[in-house]
Amino acid sequence: MSDSERTVDIQVVPPYAAYVDSALIEQAVECTLQMEQVAGPVEVGILITDDAGLQRLNQAYRGVDAPTDVLSFAEADDDSAFVRPPDAPRYLGDIAISWERVVAQAAEYGHSRERELAFLVVHGMLHLLGYDHERSPADEADMRAREEEILRALGLSREE
Repeated sequence: MSDSERTVDIQVVPPYAAYVDSALIEQAVECTLQMEQVAGPVEVGILITDDAGLQRLNQAYRGVDAPTDVLSFAEADDDSAFVRPPDAPRYLGDIAISWERVVAQAAEYGHSRERELAFLVVHGMLHLLGYDHERSPADEADMRAREEEILRALGLSREE
């Protein structure tokens, strides 16, 4: 299997399907994987939903009863409850994004919805790959810098 056999399973709730650029999501995933030097076939799930959907997930998995823009659910490497075939792609995990937050935050920060969507995908991907901005100020600075490098590679930096 090669890097070209990466799987990005994108699910968009119906009200937003006409607005979400799946190709951009795939590009953001691939760029992140390349820049983080993740080799070989991998699989990622991405859900684009609404604030209520993210709030339910946030409550269920983090105990926070509030909507948020993005949640990441990394696959635990030590989870022996499910055995994948040896030739199966490496499953990185799932990312859930609120389209309502994409729209609101793009307006708030004065950039395009495309840039905001790509930012949230990259942010989620970095979490799946082990980055954690909540660990320390230094880790937050590292993650923010990496996000901007990847967005710049996508042609979506803050300056552009």
